[in-house]
This record gives sequence, structure tokens and C-alpha cells, in this order.
Amino acid sequence: MLRALCTLEALTTLLITLYGIKNCDTVKKARKWLEAHGIEYQFHDFRSDGLDRDIVRGWITELGWQNLVNRRSTSWKALDASSRETMDEDSALVAILSQPTLIKRPLLDTGHERHNGFSTAEYQKIFNRHTL
Repeated sequence: MLRALCTLEALTTLLITLYGIKNCDTVKKARKWLEAHGIEYQFHDFRSDGLDRDIVRGWITELGWQNLVNRRSTSWKALDASSRETMDEDSALVAILSQPTLIKRPLLDTGHERHNGFSTAEYQKIFNRHTL
């Protein structure tokens, strides 16, 4: 029990960041879940806080651009056909920096791993893994 509490304490001392846009329904669900479970986090709004090139490059490296980009979004559909068909890591980086809403939201950074999208089951799994 003490080990679990120490691990939970260590996790909550890491800066957990939830990236997204504040009016996104899925982001709202993730924020509500984190708050209901007493998990402290920082919220980073893509639109108002911007994005750092090196951080986005790291996400692409870790998650893959295909998993990071929401190909069902209106932002994706607004890209010209050629851009969509020839997308690779470099062009995804440029596209995301110019149009952050291309990112599948929310993006959760636990301090040592990143996850995008939200489901109650997945968040439960993520945070249980760090408290056992």
C-alpha cells in the first residue's frame, strides 16, 4: 500500500499536461475525468498557448504522424488532396504547426509518455498502471 501511495505521489509531482482546445467536447470529457479522479494537471490550449516545434516533433516521433493527426477532422478535410495524399512526418509537422486543430484531441502528457484521444477505460488503464 505504501509503495502504491509513493508511486501515486511521484506521478502527481510530475507535471501532467493535457493539450487540446477548451471548447472541444472530448477535451471537456478528459478534463472532467481528471478532475473527478483528483489528478492535478496543467491545461495547454493549442489556440491560445500555441505549440512548440520541438515538442510537436517529439509527438510525431513517439506516436507517429498517422496517430497524431485526426484524419476525420474538418481541418484534415480542408487540406488539399495533394497534401493529404503525400503527408509524411515533415509535412505533418508543418501542417500541425500552422493548423493545430489537426491533432487528435486531447493529447495527454504524463511526463514520461504521451497518449492522444480519450476514453474512460484508457485513462483508467493509464493511471492505474502508474499507481500499482
